[in-house]
Amino acid sequence: MHSKILFVDDNPNILTAFQRELRRSFAVHTALGGEAGLQAVSEQGPFAVIVSDLRMPGMDGIQFLATVRDTAPDSVRIMLTGNADLQTAIKAVNEGNIFRFLTKPCDQQLLVRALSDGVRQYQLITAERELLEKTLRSSVKVLSEILQLINPEAFGRASRIAYLAKKTARAMQEPHIWEIETAAALSQIGCVILPEAALKKLYNGEELTAEESQLFSMHPFIASDLISHIPRMDRIAEIIANQAKNFDGSGVPQDDRKGKEVPLGARILRAVLDFDLLQAGGLPAGEALEKLAARPGLYDPDVLEALEMALGIALDFEEKSIGAAQLADGMILAQDVTIRDGRLLVARGYRVNRTLRERMKNFAVRPGIREPIRVLVPIKPAPDDSGK
Repeated sequence: MHSKILFVDDNPNILTAFQRELRRSFAVHTALGGEAGLQAVSEQGPFAVIVSDLRMPGMDGIQFLATVRDTAPDSVRIMLTGNADLQTAIKAVNEGNIFRFLTKPCDQQLLVRALSDGVRQYQLITAERELLEKTLRSSVKVLSEILQLINPEAFGRASRIAYLAKKTARAMQEPHIWEIETAAALSQIGCVILPEAALKKLYNGEELTAEESQLFSMHPFIASDLISHIPRMDRIAEIIANQAKNFDGSGVPQDDRKGKEVPLGARILRAVLDFDLLQAGGLPAGEALEKLAARPGLYDPDVLEALEMALGIALDFEEKSIGAAQLADGMILAQDVTIRDGRLLVARGYRVNRTLRERMKNFAVRPGIREPIRVLVPIKPAPDDSGK
């Protein structure tokens, strides 16, 4: 398959010539002017290489490629112009991060080489990003599975708040949903230093000992330190470190940041973590939300408003009691699932998936699972929840 190239120029004859001369080597697309070029990027992309003329009426090539840099950052950008001068070249490189700067008339062999180099650069960029994304997702999966094995209580809480944090971020139209969901999913990884019994006490509203309280107060920083060693996870580590930071600037860490200066993900975590604790204590969702609203200074009012919207989505379920064999993807555990000897297998709030079903199938045979299991079943088929 030929690599997709977009040429943008205000001269239709030049665009036709590009299509005729390069169609055997590349999948050539054209757009007449900058505005049409942006529309093509949006509707027909992604393009491996985008080539733009400099002098165009309305939006010139520098403005066009600078915008493309934000909307399609992986695409390699080339400037092709008949009005070359040093200052123009410098401005084009600085503002549009230009890969090549070519002048008209451009020898066809030179143009083909530049386009081929651009395609290879695009392939390197996308391959590196794909590898990084797979590495990050694998790292998150491994850490979550470790938490599940070592401390099911903490894992159950992380699963619950990750789902709710994602819904809250979506209600706020936050573009970096994956970061917030991942931060929530890993926010309790530092609880590996806590005995599971201490977390049960916390969730039941019981008072912790001085030693347990000290260990619990350390868990955000332990988790943040662990996550910060994974490449490209700095922002997620920062969210986790600030999960106990209050909107008015109090709480930990003790620094000068307050209000909107605190990362949005941390402000969301602050609210959904306390909401989860209140629900664990038996409060219905509506009353728990009212209690949060009655604590001035602790939470971002915009987050509480979005959380209320998210609860409207999250509560679109009906509760049923079923056997382990009837579990289906998308259901949410409404109770802790325990083995017959009383040990916790999976904490409430976990969203059922294939991995969980396979694991429970094994435990159902030996030593056995306490049934029936209360679950929340979506009333309507859930929409795509990928966050993309």
